[in-house]
Amino acid sequence: MALKIKFFIRVSKKSNSKDEATIRVRFSNGRKFDLSAVTEFQVKPDLWSNSAGTYAQRAALTNREKKVQDLSKLEEYIKDEYFSLTDKSKVTGEWFTETIDKFHNPAKYKQDNTNLFGFIQNFIDNSTKRTNPDTGQPVCYKMRREYQVTFDYLKKYAKKYSKPDFADIDMEFYQQFVDFLRNYEEKDKDGNIIKSGLAVNTIGKKIQTLKIFLNDATEQGINKTMKYKSRNFKALSEEAENIYLTKKELKKFYEHDFSQRPGLERVRDLFIVAAWTGVRYSDLQQITPEKIQGEFILLKQKKTGKKVTIPVYNVVKEILDKYNGKLPKTISNQKYNDFLKEAAQIAKINSVFVKTTYKKGMRVEKNYPKHELMSSHTARRSFCTNAYKDGVPTLSIMAISGHRTEKAFLKYIKVSGEEHAKKVLDMWQKNGEHLSIAK
Repeated sequence: MALKIKFFIRVSKKSNSKDEATIRVRFSNGRKFDLSAVTEFQVKPDLWSNSAGTYAQRAALTNREKKVQDLSKLEEYIKDEYFSLTDKSKVTGEWFTETIDKFHNPAKYKQDNTNLFGFIQNFIDNSTKRTNPDTGQPVCYKMRREYQVTFDYLKKYAKKYSKPDFADIDMEFYQQFVDFLRNYEEKDKDGNIIKSGLAVNTIGKKIQTLKIFLNDATEQGINKTMKYKSRNFKALSEEAENIYLTKKELKKFYEHDFSQRPGLERVRDLFIVAAWTGVRYSDLQQITPEKIQGEFILLKQKKTGKKVTIPVYNVVKEILDKYNGKLPKTISNQKYNDFLKEAAQIAKINSVFVKTTYKKGMRVEKNYPKHELMSSHTARRSFCTNAYKDGVPTLSIMAISGHRTEKAFLKYIKVSGEEHAKKVLDMWQKNGEHLSIAK
């Protein structure tokens, strides 16, 4: 069940109709929680509609548009605060009341940004106002969440060692923080280990995000320590091990009969469309009849703001016709990924993939059936990899996928050394170039 936020007022029979009532807000998520709190907004009861959860349309209300916007801002603020929490057990009545108070009285909760942790907290609190310098668009939720996750690891590091300040961010800190992340263990309430050691690329992302904090503090003149700019203070990385589906596997998945499970059929169809267009999951809902011109889909990517032109593959046409030109509504990415794995398992997308995992900092190779590793992003990766294997020029694929650099694109596609060699051999055979040894 999705998150719900509803505004309402309570009016007793003894209340004077001219008296203002306090606008309250209810925040719920199925059986997980159902919280309510009072806001600082006031309204006369005859100017409010509880059924609509907002100001009455017919009401002669001064500055109605601004008042409605204020409610919308509070709603977005609540969602941002909720999604920034890595530990959802903190979602309590006390947390909700404090969240509303922080919205109305931000100065009361402002941190001292002259120290590292205070600066990071202010940075995160104001992240919804930040823009991506490449696109001019607001920083996306995924990046804002990364800010919070990195900060959470820093706080856990501080509990084990000591709370670092700007002057402490040097190579000694770097080595100790990386080692902490490499050997990090997270346990459930019963003491069972549920996370053991972060992967190299995950550690690298935390270092990269820490540098974002430090660069901003440096630009503001708050941080005076430049040791983090050492070439050895680097974001670790290794080639990511991610799967893609071959064209044969995509055909098998598409042809599986899900008529008895229409929900899974819709998830499968969305995946297939993404696998033949290369769009991100967040852009699927943009594929509408208005965006299709002849044999092409024209859209502007939400993440990058880049305009792309995508050829319409015959399978995509079939699926669009099936839904009268409008794809099924997308659901939360987490639920989609869960259903996608189930659908792929039923369709027997189970070829073995060897993936490296980490246990107490040690590399461990483990075999997984592909369906266990599938996610919404597998579709986009499948599009790029299959097009590359088919011999489509890299720049042409990048123009469709929206990748900015060839270096980033080549890291993204998943073609093995054997597949590269076969591709060259096929090209030789196609061109009639056979090697022979003179006798």
